[in-house]
Amino acid sequence: MQAEAESKKTGLSDENPNPWIERYFNHRCYITFLTGCYSCHWQYRAWEKTELGSCCCPRKEQFFFICLVISFVLSVIFLFVWAETSNEYNGFDWVVYLGTGRWFFWSIVVLSAAGIMAVYTFLLLLFGVLLLWERIELKLHTAHKVFILLTVLLCSFLLSLLNRYWKDKWLIAGLSLQIFAPFVHLSLLTVMIIISWPLAICVAHLESEVRIRKYRMADYEQESLKRCNIFTRLRALQIVAGLPFFIILLCLYLMPLGIYSPCVLKKENLGPKPVFFGHRGAPMMAPENTMMSFEKAVELDVFGLETDVYLSFDHVPFLMHDYDLTRTTNIKEVLPSAAYNHTANFNWTFLSTLNAGKWFIKHKPFFGMKSLSEADKRRASNQSIARLTDLLELAKKEQKVVIFDLFGPPPGHPLRGTFVRKVVRVILDSKIEQHLIFWLPGHDRGYVRSMAPGFQHVGRLWSNDRLMKENITIINVDYKRLFYGGLRDYKAAKIHINVYIVNEPWLFSLAWCLRINSVTTDNIEVLQQLSNPLFFMTPGYYAFMWLFMDIASAIIIACVFYYHWMEELKKKRWLEASATASTDTENINLPKEYSKTQEASHLLEKPSPQILRSPWTPEVYYENLKFPKKKAAPFKNTVLPVPQSFQHIQMPSRQASSPIELPILKEAETTEPITDESYAQSYQNTSMLKSSEKSYETLYSTDS
Repeated sequence: MQAEAESKKTGLSDENPNPWIERYFNHRCYITFLTGCYSCHWQYRAWEKTELGSCCCPRKEQFFFICLVISFVLSVIFLFVWAETSNEYNGFDWVVYLGTGRWFFWSIVVLSAAGIMAVYTFLLLLFGVLLLWERIELKLHTAHKVFILLTVLLCSFLLSLLNRYWKDKWLIAGLSLQIFAPFVHLSLLTVMIIISWPLAICVAHLESEVRIRKYRMADYEQESLKRCNIFTRLRALQIVAGLPFFIILLCLYLMPLGIYSPCVLKKENLGPKPVFFGHRGAPMMAPENTMMSFEKAVELDVFGLETDVYLSFDHVPFLMHDYDLTRTTNIKEVLPSAAYNHTANFNWTFLSTLNAGKWFIKHKPFFGMKSLSEADKRRASNQSIARLTDLLELAKKEQKVVIFDLFGPPPGHPLRGTFVRKVVRVILDSKIEQHLIFWLPGHDRGYVRSMAPGFQHVGRLWSNDRLMKENITIINVDYKRLFYGGLRDYKAAKIHINVYIVNEPWLFSLAWCLRINSVTTDNIEVLQQLSNPLFFMTPGYYAFMWLFMDIASAIIIACVFYYHWMEELKKKRWLEASATASTDTENINLPKEYSKTQEASHLLEKPSPQILRSPWTPEVYYENLKFPKKKAAPFKNTVLPVPQSFQHIQMPSRQASSPIELPILKEAETTEPITDESYAQSYQNTSMLKSSEKSYETLYSTDS
């Protein structure tokens, strides 16, 4: 019965295991997991905790931790830039194919590598931060060090390549920030709310550590802490942890004042949806520059058809993009010796025999493209190279605009100087309405105007003065160049603007919000399904979301910090109350049976040397406190010996009627030499410390 009553008092039973043991083993598994992932130490051992406010690891480990942070930042930057350039993946794969001769989704390989590096460095950095939180010395494994250095070198190399050969990729990243800026702002506020929770714990814990150390400090410890400047370091940690957070938070609160997003505008100011030019037809649904591809584009009701034109050696204009035939035909099988000859050096009689569709079924040139039906696969497999006259017949029948790039023949070609006139004659012979031709080639425009006055001439990224001089009202430009300069002037001059190549929905939404007239795209089917621009919002709605998120985040963050601050204060007050109760009870002749309060307080003492090491308890503090090693010196006691007749001293207490009996202080105990180490060791037992201090002060005051 007595054991059952005691188990009820302590809250423990056979069915409910000791919470200290459960917490101890959970914490062991947690520490083992962290050290295993970071240092490859998968066997638990009692790690020595560093002193709070002191250096966490040697300089070598500090260097590699800085390298880890740098590698994480570089990998995230590269991942962001490469992910935002997804609109250019097909072009990148084509460039790599020209260099390697093998078609593959190299862009996806680079994206996967960037994602792996970013995730790897993030997890490793997270494990390191958690180990620092546990005040365990960092010891990064050698393999991780090698991978981190490789990540830094690889990311630096790739970013330098982008900066040297594909500078326009940085322009795409800037455009994405324009359209995503309002949502990035709201998302960052959410991230700051999440970060505020561990940050509040850290700041409140540091404040509690300072207060508890001051409360537990005697004169000797105060002088020692002044020498090591521990309080200054703890305060500095609070500033380093909290000040950048609140500066960033303030900048986020004011961020909308400096944001310009084209898709934040009133509904009445939103222009009409841009129309589509099928880039080489519908290359995600059929082999590019084949009649099947253009027919698929017509089925999707495009505004115009875009293509590339070469002239064969026997004067036939045909549709082809590459300088050779290896990528889109089976010439390697038919005539491997001439596979890499210039496209225009073949006769049409030979070109018409090549298959131009099997490569599409084999390679699937666009990542994530839809699967074809069996009928479309058979049809695509039988496609051949198309002539310009075939395309003109289709456009004439369906009343579609035709725009094309015209490539000049190589040296030695019979039409080297007259290729433009030959193409104009073919167009006029097709009897297509002249206003359906968007004439893009810049060579020999005077002849074209004289022979075909109805053609609509298209310019490039030229000045308005040149466009007016040449009487051009249509421009065909790269979206990356246009969006950074000249757009307002073109809109003011009422120039029809067509941008290429726009495949991503977010980029098409940006063009829509900027009132672009038409876009050249591979991804007709997806873009056509958009009924409104993505990320579109009115200024009033964004202002409401801005104020709401600012106010809500400020309240939540303030509540988080207040909650953790009060939790740390409660711990401090509990320690003070426990210390007061222990001092009172230990100076009284206690009965054999403990009271319920005393049993509960004994349960809170550490059950074993390794089970619990709370960072705010005096035991941990005095273990980590490093006293200077000095020679033991005799301590001269100024307190006179107690007379033999002096046995008890009556002192006031909570109950006046209960006498307080103090232990008899023997003279032999007062003359033992006291060293710094023995003094610090005496603080390991808190209850003994408090009772001895009380007895010593009482005797000293009585004797004086």
